[in-house]
Amino acid sequence: MGIEDKIIELSRLREQATAGGGTKRIEAQHKRGKLTARERIELLFDPGSFEELDPFVVHRCTDFGLEEQKFLGDAVVTGYGKINGRHAFVFSQDFTVFGGSLSKVASEKICKAMDMAAKNGAPVIGLLDSGGARIQEGVDSLVGYGDIFTRNTIYSGVVPQISVVMGPTAGGAVYSPAITDFIFMVKGTGQMYITGPAVIKSVTGEEIGMEELGGAMTHATKSGNCHFVAENDQQCLEAVRRLLSFLPQNNMEEPPIMDTGDDPDRMDEQLLRLVPDDPAKVYDMKQAIIRIVDNGDFMEVHENFARSLIVGLARLGGQSVGIVAQQPSYNAGVIDVDASDKGARFVRFCDCFNIPLITFVDVPGFMPGSDQEHKGIIRHGAKFLYAYAEATVPKISIITRKAYGGAFVVMSSKSLRGDINYAWPTAEIAVMGPDGAVNIVFKDVIDKSENPQQTRQELVADYRDKFANPYIAAGRGYLDDVIDPRSTRPKVIRALQVLRNKTDTNPAKKHGNIPL
Repeated sequence: MGIEDKIIELSRLREQATAGGGTKRIEAQHKRGKLTARERIELLFDPGSFEELDPFVVHRCTDFGLEEQKFLGDAVVTGYGKINGRHAFVFSQDFTVFGGSLSKVASEKICKAMDMAAKNGAPVIGLLDSGGARIQEGVDSLVGYGDIFTRNTIYSGVVPQISVVMGPTAGGAVYSPAITDFIFMVKGTGQMYITGPAVIKSVTGEEIGMEELGGAMTHATKSGNCHFVAENDQQCLEAVRRLLSFLPQNNMEEPPIMDTGDDPDRMDEQLLRLVPDDPAKVYDMKQAIIRIVDNGDFMEVHENFARSLIVGLARLGGQSVGIVAQQPSYNAGVIDVDASDKGARFVRFCDCFNIPLITFVDVPGFMPGSDQEHKGIIRHGAKFLYAYAEATVPKISIITRKAYGGAFVVMSSKSLRGDINYAWPTAEIAVMGPDGAVNIVFKDVIDKSENPQQTRQELVADYRDKFANPYIAAGRGYLDDVIDPRSTRPKVIRALQVLRNKTDTNPAKKHGNIPL
């Protein structure tokens, strides 16, 4: 056979490898509202940049008649290409081939892509659409999952790992995305659960639908397992591309800097009127964030979970930054169990990948009540504290209104190695709010007064004037400055510039023991 004939044979095999499970199964995939594994890759990567790995691999199982059913590439497509002009690796499970089930060779393909991503310092994205372990391969498929989990763990904090749940992900398979940095899910098609509705009914008698059990909105709002929700495959993959634009390629790189065209010295008059004069009134902290960051471009993470805390990515002066902020318009911005987990996880991610942290503070404290105490608010709150104290990236905070009690300490304070700490003139910093403080400190005075209500009001007003302001903390050096709200953007950008070469270290150790 001459070279021309061999090239023809190669073309035939490549066409066979790209055919997936065949026309009928591809049509069935489309009818479910899902794209194929290769169509998803085409949308994720820059046009013409994708290079496939192992397209001719086939499974090695000889049981249950599988020796007669072999598809080139098996049930996953792997390779690398460019996203926004930068390299990334991918594995995309092919539901048209054996339901995307994981075989030993499929796991080997995935592990090879992950190893190459780590060795070459590039993100790895998993497009998940699978019925789980391939039953016919028994323990081999389970070992394959273990190999993937190990790499998820070892490469955590080395290169960004992103999971995109675009179909079913069940049983042990869910632990791979759970270890990764971010999870995207598509409404209506993406699902994650340990045990399905049928098993739950047989064991507990509970009846529950697939979406309610493990759909995108369930994980986005209740479990907190999902960071981003999309309406369809196309929207989801575009969001992945957007997220990667904020991130460095690996833990040895600085975050990308780009010219956003937004004046770093821009002032905003609207910030002057954002915080209400009445301390009991709420406001939307997202308005502060959007007005301060470059072009109002803020990519919120975990938008639907633990909504008293806001976390996300933005740019300031062209530099990628992580934003952590209270949301006064939801439960007064209180820190509860879920908010603690959400904040700690995001702070640690930013620290892994050299992304500076900007913290907007308006916090009344930790959520009181027996429910929170019994759920472990002490332990969960300690995670948040631990994450900030451990972080060595530049840390800048702005107290916009209140910062009470231990929550003041947690939110990137000087005590936790905060670098630059600002406050607006509206800030109140105290052990507790004026009402609570007066009730404790002046209880006897109020009780003995002829007019307790009036006396209490006068004492609260006096306490607020004398103590509930930022100048005592600033006078002791716990704040670096009290600033005009309108100048927040240029002040923060200048602080970022001076902190660009910051060096901070932790003692040599294998790893800390965060209170999980």
